[in-house]
Amino acid sequence: MRIIGGKFARRLLHPPPGLPVRPTTDKAKEGLFNVLNNHFDFESVRVLDLFAGTGNLSFEFASRGAVEVLAIEQQARCVEFIRHTARRFGMDNLRVVRADAFRFLGQCSTDFELIFADPPYDSPGIDRIPSLVYANGLLAKGGWLIVEHTAGEQFANHPAFIQLRKYGRVHFSIFEA
Repeated sequence: MRIIGGKFARRLLHPPPGLPVRPTTDKAKEGLFNVLNNHFDFESVRVLDLFAGTGNLSFEFASRGAVEVLAIEQQARCVEFIRHTARRFGMDNLRVVRADAFRFLGQCSTDFELIFADPPYDSPGIDRIPSLVYANGLLAKGGWLIVEHTAGEQFANHPAFIQLRKYGRVHFSIFEA
């Protein structure tokens, strides 16, 4: 696993073995960031990374100069890895909070230009993520919500859905404010 672009490009990430995660593949991450680069100036966005896992996407956003990256992760070992790695790289724009992502969505009062959600594929309630984000006003005007999921999940009927991107077995549904 590596950081693809920005200030920390080509840095390798070495999460400890045995973490209960499924990191986004480099191929899928690269494809997604090619799309995002054409739509956002990262130096003017605040990012919320739900179900952050190893922090793979959080590190990518922070490396590209996002104003703020807030990583939400429930697993203590993952939170510690993200904190340790952010400190080691000097990523002052990255903060991690240990919390259940669904509960966090119900309590958060800040809006973000980019919200990325990569829940465990077998997690119940994946289909509720867009509704929770919109019901709580968490997406800034012109912002995007991106949900990573399997082919079995379908979001095309959601009123804010704008596109689906596929990279191998990884699917990204994109919603706009």
